[in-house]
Amino acid sequence: MNPILRRKTPTVTIGSLSLGADYPIRVQSMTDTPTADVQATLAQTRELIAAGSEMVRWTVNDHDAAIGAAEAIRQLRSEGINTPIIGDFHFNGHTLLTKNPKTAQLLDKYRINPGNVGKGRLHDDNFAQIVKIAVDYGKAVRIGVNWGSLDQELLTDLMNQNAKSAKPRDFSEVTRSAMIESALRSAEYALKLGLPKEKLILSVKMSVLQDMVAVYQDLSRQCDFALHLGLTEAGANIKGAVSSAAALSILLQQGIGDTIRVSLTPEPNVSRAKEVEVCKDLLQSMGFRYFAPSVTSCPGCGRTSSNYFQYLAQDINNHIKLKMPIWKKEFPGVEEMKIAVMGCVVNGPGESRHADIGISLPGASEKPIAPVYMDGKEYKTLKGDHIKEEFIDILENYIKTRYSSEVI
Repeated sequence: MNPILRRKTPTVTIGSLSLGADYPIRVQSMTDTPTADVQATLAQTRELIAAGSEMVRWTVNDHDAAIGAAEAIRQLRSEGINTPIIGDFHFNGHTLLTKNPKTAQLLDKYRINPGNVGKGRLHDDNFAQIVKIAVDYGKAVRIGVNWGSLDQELLTDLMNQNAKSAKPRDFSEVTRSAMIESALRSAEYALKLGLPKEKLILSVKMSVLQDMVAVYQDLSRQCDFALHLGLTEAGANIKGAVSSAAALSILLQQGIGDTIRVSLTPEPNVSRAKEVEVCKDLLQSMGFRYFAPSVTSCPGCGRTSSNYFQYLAQDINNHIKLKMPIWKKEFPGVEEMKIAVMGCVVNGPGESRHADIGISLPGASEKPIAPVYMDGKEYKTLKGDHIKEEFIDILENYIKTRYSSEVI
């Protein structure tokens, strides 16, 4: 695969984490608990971190949330968890950070929305107050423009200018221009106030896929700031995951983006960590990062004789998920391993040879045997009632032999 050239950016430090063109594309997520509820916030934060979130954002919307954030961060650090925590501020961030210096000091990054920091002169004053606190404490800042809360004074001004133009642009074009101008004006003001470029990230989130892609493409051509990517209000379940993956993959393929979040509407009784899993699957499928061995498995057709291959593929994926915390420590590089679980002779042997280790289960009218392939060569033939258990044993031995970090 030809390497994708990342757009050049400064290296941004957020707590102990670095991001930018010279570092991996970082995964982040956000809790949906009231931050004043310290234990609920901690529980969900630990869950997101365990799933692979490299930064976690919390809502800080009032005094109780600010107090809760400080207490929760102290608990995380006492547990040895150093994952950067981001404070999400809207409307009153300048007040909360000023009145809660411990919170300002403990947070690793502040998210500011320039569309709701205030109107008129208060806009600049409130924005400046937050940035100066970030400078004093050496904190990173994301200037996050969102079209649902875009600076209406700026948008109205650009709309009026557009109406007087000989060739007026359509509403979506003017809106994208307003978002970019809001982000860049705010960024330049932050730099003027003393915030280093190495502490600044921009985002311009929209919920319509093509608009979101276009606005990030335009912004990336006009600056070299590190960029946070996300399709805002993407929706729930498959729709949200697909829409986000489609939008993000276009930009990532062009080398645009330094950290990503997939924003999914929560489903009842479904872990918030699903956002993180989608991010990881996206980055791994595109070859940017590897988090766990990947399983190639066929969709099935009239040639597959049973649903056994479906259960085996599911069992192997579950086995990987269960064992990965151990494998990651004991077997460096195992996350790049490729496994194939195939259902018939048409593509089964070929896919299994292309994988590091693979199994081709018998399809309709085939002999009831399952050849196993290892490093491109047929290794063994399995049959009988314990194919799953035997294949998992072979897989475990293969990992221990190939990826062992012990010096023999």
